[in-house]
Amino acid sequence: MNHPFLSLVVCLVCAPSMVVSAQIVSDTERAQPATKTRGATKTKNTGETDAVAAQRRVVAVSLLTALADEARSFRDQTRRARVQAQAADALWEADEERARELFRRAWEAAEIADAETAKQQQEELRKQREASGAVVMRRRREVRNDVLRLVAKRDAKLGEEFLKALFEDSERETNELAAEMRRNSLNSFNAPAAAARRLRLAMLLLEDGDIERALQFAGPALDQVNIDSIFFLSALREKNRQAADAGFGTLLARVARDPASDANTVAGLSSYLFTPFLYVTFEADGGSNAQQQRGQTPAPADIPTGLRDNFFRVAAAILLRPSPPPEQDQSSAGRSGKYLVIKRLLPLFEQYAPQRAAELRTQMTALAADVSDRMRQGENRAVTRGILPDDTSADPRQRMQERLDRAKTSDERDAIYADYAVALAGRGEPDGRELVDKIEDTELRKRVRAHTDFQWAQYAIRNKDVDEALRTAKAADLTSIQRVWTFTRAARLLLNSDRSKAAQVLEDAATEARRIGTSDPDRARALVAVATVLAEVDRVRAWETISDAVKAANSSEGFTGEDSFIFARLQTKQMVEVTNVSAEDFDLLGAFKWLARDDLLRSIQQAKSFTAETPRAVATLAIARSVLEKGPDAGSSPGQ
Repeated sequence: MNHPFLSLVVCLVCAPSMVVSAQIVSDTERAQPATKTRGATKTKNTGETDAVAAQRRVVAVSLLTALADEARSFRDQTRRARVQAQAADALWEADEERARELFRRAWEAAEIADAETAKQQQEELRKQREASGAVVMRRRREVRNDVLRLVAKRDAKLGEEFLKALFEDSERETNELAAEMRRNSLNSFNAPAAAARRLRLAMLLLEDGDIERALQFAGPALDQVNIDSIFFLSALREKNRQAADAGFGTLLARVARDPASDANTVAGLSSYLFTPFLYVTFEADGGSNAQQQRGQTPAPADIPTGLRDNFFRVAAAILLRPSPPPEQDQSSAGRSGKYLVIKRLLPLFEQYAPQRAAELRTQMTALAADVSDRMRQGENRAVTRGILPDDTSADPRQRMQERLDRAKTSDERDAIYADYAVALAGRGEPDGRELVDKIEDTELRKRVRAHTDFQWAQYAIRNKDVDEALRTAKAADLTSIQRVWTFTRAARLLLNSDRSKAAQVLEDAATEARRIGTSDPDRARALVAVATVLAEVDRVRAWETISDAVKAANSSEGFTGEDSFIFARLQTKQMVEVTNVSAEDFDLLGAFKWLARDDLLRSIQQAKSFTAETPRAVATLAIARSVLEKGPDAGSSPGQ
């Protein structure tokens, strides 16, 4: 059996402008006449299928090899490293030797990229010191972590080699940043730079199931209380309870000995035991910081009694330390923050360590003189968030009114309305919409309405309420990208019950996507999402839409093809609310996987049409993975 497929693909890879419309399976079926006997036909079809699969795999390997070679000339060292590492990972089963070579090239590029980033950070720190004497540590994503994550699952020996190099560099950086680390030690919200990079890699290894290596790398960074270390321990506990509890016990012992431990240290520690993946701290002015990595996660039911008792012993000892005068208090929480931490944890003390609760109440009384009436009498959601269940027996309007009665200015009233509007919208309660209208500040009212409308859309999708989701998408004050997210998610919910309506919803999504400016990367992202879902109901329109997405991407400098999330943030004087919503359909990976299954040659054409390196590489990798991956969906057409 002789087909022009491979030679056409070679030409296509080398000459992106060539127009090729052949489709391998269709060509094979047309070229071979049917045999007369049923058995012979079955054997013939099986042989043809195997030959087709083999040819597709050869094409995928060629694509990866060409992409890896192209990546060597990428201007961006970060992109160069990641593309070569991803190509090596996809190529491993087909050509282990070549893949190992690509991993080494990726590591070299990653070292350069991380060194350049570190140099830029040091320059930023220098400018900060000269400008104000203060230093703000910014987290950076280590490219070597991304490479090592892929290497570790393919080649243990090579992974150990890279890990050793990264260990040595981390220790060197730790020494260089010792002063900054100390200033940001136990009480910072995020880990210092050197510790954060360890924990980020450890979390990646943990996600891949490599618990031993994750612990090996995380170990030196688990001596500080911050969101990174506590979230790592919480994630570790889901996979190895004994190891996580042992790490937490060691951290408790260190905290107990350290005079720098303060109320926020205790608040951070409580996350592991009582509010996994929700981390709450308080500022000296009474403000709060909260970050939730997942939806509400219940407290572990199997915490050893001795470990829990030890926490309350250490927590009480820190919270009952005498507080210095306000003008001398250098702790991260200050007197107001300490007051709020005690208020937050007091219900837990009353439940698990009642003998210490009375002392803490006395401490709160002593601190109250330096705490404003608003904080003492008011209600801050961060104080009870995750600790106490919502009081369904009480009328939230009554609690809100009590706070409003104590408010002295319109700004305070606006903040209360905003607080309750967000809380109620998150639970899908209609009163939240009415509260937004009561906000007097026009700009704040506009921002709160936009945030709560998107909360309503998310709530409707979570509850599979298609009608409410569509009503919100059409009538609410959403951004265009949020509207497209809502439309496409609603369309997915309709695929099994009403494909005709799903197609119409996707038409609305496409119309909204085209309202976004041509130079805005969100236009391309939105069109990719529409095309990805549209493939399930109308492949012709899906191909047309993905072509439009490519054109939009080529008109935007910021499109990468890997932005599979929707970000929303609301900040008021009393809270900061941040939401990251999963949006996999906005990623080129899913789109080009179905393109490759539907028409391999045409998908390669589309990938080559991207003018920017990053989306072109992401699309090409998706095509190759679609062909080479083993699984029930490998090689099948979308929707089958």
